[in-house]
Amino acid sequence: MTNKHVLITGGAGFIGCNSADHFLRQGHHVTVYDNLTRKGGRSNLEWLHAQHGGDRLRVIEADIRDYDRLAAVMSVASPDVVLHLAGQVAVTSSVVDPREDFEINALGTFNVLEAVRHNAPGAAVLYASTNKVYGGMEEVGIIRRGDRYAYADYPHGTPESFPLDFHSPYGCSKGAGDQYTRDYARIYGLRTLVLRQSCIYGQRQFGVEDQGWVAHFVIATVLGRPISIYGDGMQVRDVLYIDDLVAAYQAGIDRIDNLSGEVFNLGGGPDNTLAIWTEFGPLLEALAGRPVPVNYGPWRPGDQRVFVADIRRAGERLGWRPQVSPAEGIRRLYEWVAANPGLFGG
Repeated sequence: MTNKHVLITGGAGFIGCNSADHFLRQGHHVTVYDNLTRKGGRSNLEWLHAQHGGDRLRVIEADIRDYDRLAAVMSVASPDVVLHLAGQVAVTSSVVDPREDFEINALGTFNVLEAVRHNAPGAAVLYASTNKVYGGMEEVGIIRRGDRYAYADYPHGTPESFPLDFHSPYGCSKGAGDQYTRDYARIYGLRTLVLRQSCIYGQRQFGVEDQGWVAHFVIATVLGRPISIYGDGMQVRDVLYIDDLVAAYQAGIDRIDNLSGEVFNLGGGPDNTLAIWTEFGPLLEALAGRPVPVNYGPWRPGDQRVFVADIRRAGERLGWRPQVSPAEGIRRLYEWVAANPGLFGG
């Protein structure tokens, strides 16, 4: 990837700022397009500016719901790569305000695609989709193995061919963006990739109870805040460290001419799973050097006992595989939070 201009919607967020840092370190120009409403966004921008002084980083404070502004920025920037990360990220918030969720995720993604089509049609466009497009997966058999749940019939995890089932307003809005992005490659010839992401975690993540649970548990442990577990804590998720996710983005960009219009699961896969408390809890207690108390509540509607992504296709087509184990990634996240308690009100 020679010197490029990368435009990142949601570039002040957790994934966005880490992506911006990656591309800036490679010598590329980066435009961050973000409305700066998320917690930690301004802190992330301060960090980026401190890491990368100079004129290769540009920040536009604007909203993807504003098509005219987005199109104007796209026209002036003429990006080679558009990394579309901006979005409403919590299922619970989508239930409370489905209209706002739709306008940000579905209409916002449509705006990004239209702005690219009319102003930067040669750009590689990567869309951060979600494993929630597979729905509740109630029909999938689940078994118990020790202190964790597991799929009965999917040893490699959920494949991209699994039927889509847009459960919850969030699933519907992200799923609409997922399918629009895929179809714009077929109908308009845009060079797009859809990346259905599992649980991503790492430094500069300001996780809360409703979104970013790995970081939320780490932050709560460091600061002595309460942790609530909904269900029995044996639910299993595949987790992916932020550096591994960004490496997958890079691989997709490098291979975009051969991959346009494709869809990939991006997660930790079967080798990087955690039971959310029966296994994660002991890791946190070892890092903290003390017991970590939790409160248990009832299961939340639609909460999957297991989600593990089948990432074999990404391995084959992207030449990519996760490198950072959950134990190592969580240690890095814990040390970052412990070194920066002021960022979280500690």
